[in-house]
Amino acid sequence: MKFLIVGCGSIGQRHAKNLKMIYPDLELSAFRTTKTKIGFIDELGIKEYFDLTEALDHNPDAVLITNPTSFHIPVAITVAKRCCHLFIEKPLSNSMQNVDEFIDVVRKNHIKVLIGCNLRFYPSLNLIKDLLKEKRIGRVVSVRAEAGQYLPDWRPNKDYRKIYSSRKSLGGGVILDLIHELDYLYWFFGDVEKVFSLSGKLSNLDIETEDFAEILMQFRNGIIAEIHLDYIQRKATRTCQIIGEEGTIAWDYHKNEVKVFSVDKGDWEILCCSQNYEINSMYIEEMRHFVNCIRNQEDPLIDIVDGKKVLEIALAAKESAKTEKLISLDFNA
Repeated sequence: MKFLIVGCGSIGQRHAKNLKMIYPDLELSAFRTTKTKIGFIDELGIKEYFDLTEALDHNPDAVLITNPTSFHIPVAITVAKRCCHLFIEKPLSNSMQNVDEFIDVVRKNHIKVLIGCNLRFYPSLNLIKDLLKEKRIGRVVSVRAEAGQYLPDWRPNKDYRKIYSSRKSLGGGVILDLIHELDYLYWFFGDVEKVFSLSGKLSNLDIETEDFAEILMQFRNGIIAEIHLDYIQRKATRTCQIIGEEGTIAWDYHKNEVKVFSVDKGDWEILCCSQNYEINSMYIEEMRHFVNCIRNQEDPLIDIVDGKKVLEIALAAKESAKTEKLISLDFNA
């Protein structure tokens, strides 16, 4: 198989290295817009292209779009018209512009599209998904999710002011950047009907984008979710608490811990706690899944419809913060 990578930043490099590790015979190429030397290109024997048409003329079976968010859809449409399968890093885009056109091309050409939300491949979150299916805590009433980390600590070897997270034109800001929380809650609980948000730039970080957001959502099934996102916390945190009528599920990403409080037992039970889990493992599973979708015609775990819905939730949060109004969503429209 032949794969083309569009965007050679940290996530593009991670996927390239993982693909070559699990599929040594895979032929990798890369489309780049700058000619600065990048070590992994030579290390993995990747052929470089500086013209997208020329790269696509090489007839790749699939394309990984890992460039800045605001460039996803224009490149994706071009690629989809060539009937190449697509992996698109989260989020799908930073606006709804041309998203429906892209979906039309995908459906017309019968190609597979996987949206890159790697937390769906995290074992502890999959355990929670199973617990909810089993109704371990009864009927769920509410959820609290949080994700925060001091932005300069994300990539300490880079100037945080120059990465896409800091730049509005590239689709940065906590709401889109930390869209994982919106995605996994949508995965757990389904369609969202109402969104209200307060967000903005509250810190002294030298960025153009929002560094803080409080999002309140109501799902179609009545569940209420509170989501806190920030670029500010000096000790990184990512947690979730799911409150049911018969107990509570608590998750800690950094501890890889899931614990359940049940009314019957009257105490917490730790079901998963493994701080030795290798974070790259979920990215490896993500690439395995993508390749299986292509080879075995499997349905992507996060397909183009999911990607659009989660983007709509994120954009509703941004619109709510801007207008100071509750935003209603209708996914059936």
